[in-house]
Amino acid sequence: MAAPSYLLVSTDARGVATVTLNRPEVHNAFDDKLIAELTATLKKLDSDAAVRVVVLTGAGKSFSAGADLNWMKRMSGYTEAQNLADARRLAELMRLLNGLAKPVVGVVQGPAYAGGIGLVACCDVVVCVDSASFALTETRLGLVPAVVGPYVVAAIGARAARRYFLSAERFTAQDALRLGLVHMIAPAEGLKAAGESVVQALLACAPGAVAHAKQQVAYLTNARVDAALIDGTAKLIAKLRASPEGKEGVASFLEKRKPNWVKS
Repeated sequence: MAAPSYLLVSTDARGVATVTLNRPEVHNAFDDKLIAELTATLKKLDSDAAVRVVVLTGAGKSFSAGADLNWMKRMSGYTEAQNLADARRLAELMRLLNGLAKPVVGVVQGPAYAGGIGLVACCDVVVCVDSASFALTETRLGLVPAVVGPYVVAAIGARAARRYFLSAERFTAQDALRLGLVHMIAPAEGLKAAGESVVQALLACAPGAVAHAKQQVAYLTNARVDAALIDGTAKLIAKLRASPEGKEGVASFLEKRKPNWVKS
């Protein structure tokens, strides 16, 4: 008999794929199996033309507690080379999630710690329950937020990272909103609706344009505004204006109808 999956995955008629971390008994902590499953699932969803939006959430009380304690115990006996291979698999998961062509909405229904914050930081839009708490706890274990570091710093900035990377202090959902780690907070009874409002906004936008917009943010981050960048942005908008999607968007606006990517 096959081992049970650590994920619940479903896709609705709109093309919204919901991926739920399903290890509530260990607060959705991840190990090598969950990393492999989530990596394979994200690759499959990213290549599926029918998928418009990916929602990432967790089952139970916690979003993710980071690394599984039994996995960490096994890793403590690994050689440095084995630890490197293991870390690279986690790094690939974070890179994949961060760069997914489809928009990713994080619905954080509970606490997120350590690597769990990395998952949050890699989502494009994050809705969080108002009772959630967060902590980058690695330094308490003699470690650092290494693999998740680039994404967390991009989300909260270097100044805040200096505090929370070093001190491992816990911070609240309200702090996470202020820092930019999450975009919206909601009470538990309104969390699903808040997440759905973001999904509906994304579904109203052209899927190709959304993918280009995500790439554009990555391209423009810390980019030097020079002649090459200005020329590149002009070429991009010219390309999209002439594309079937761009023409359909303008035509639907002028004709006062819904574009063909919006399902009735």
